[in-house]
Formats: sequence, structure tokens, C-alpha cells
Amino acid sequence: MTHHSIDIRIYYEDTDAGGVVYHASYLKFGERGRTEFLRSLGHENSQLTQEEGILFVVKHIDIEYHKPAFLDDFLRQDTAIEAIKNSSFIMRQTAWRDDEKISEMRVALVTVDAKTIKPVRLPERIKLEFEKFIEVET
Repeated sequence: MTHHSIDIRIYYEDTDAGGVVYHASYLKFGERGRTEFLRSLGHENSQLTQEEGILFVVKHIDIEYHKPAFLDDFLRQDTAIEAIKNSSFIMRQTAWRDDEKISEMRVALVTVDAKTIKPVRLPERIKLEFEKFIEVET
């Protein structure tokens, strides 16, 4: 398996006045997916800060919307690693309704020192865990 998946139910709070998922809601879905991806590896953001002294901060997000999602839809969001560098990595997050691609997000994250908020190297053991989830888009 090269990606991690979570299920997302679309609630009224996620939609605009027309019942379509509001574009900014996908940022929330992405954050949930990234958090659950880390948890699937045995990490929590708070634990990484306390034990490793690091944070993962978003440097850039690019979202492409393919089809609308609606109130009460049930989506699956896949999260994969696209690239890893010394202190940064790129995640690709794709939302699906059954086999329909709804949205695709590329998120560049940087590992920073929790106190100085300056870039630091991604810990080697975390880098090795992330490498198992590298998925190259075809």
C-alpha cells in the first residue's frame, strides 16, 4: 500500500448556500488526512513537538477541483508522499466519491524547530517511514 485513506462525510457545515462543498472545506479535509496519516505511523503532532521538538508547517498548497461534492456525500481521501527532501516533503491528497476524482491537492510541508520555527532536517526514522508511502503519479 502506498497511500493512507480516511473517510469523509459531507455535513451542512462543509457546504455553501447551494449545497455544494465550499472550496475552503477541502483544506480542513486535507489537514484531517495528514493528521491521520501521521497517526497511522504511530505519531501525533503534539508528540512530535514534545519528543522531537519539530513541527510540520504548510509552505504551499495547490488544489485542483475536478467535480463538485454535495451535502451527505461520502468521500474517501487518499494521502500519499510524492517527494522527500532534507527538511521538506510533498504530500498528494486525492478526494474520491466512489471512482470519481473530486479534488486533488499537493501540499508542500517543511520540518521546523518547534521553538525557533526555522527549518531543520526531517528525522531519519520519520523519513524512512514516509518513504514507504511514496507514490509517483502516473
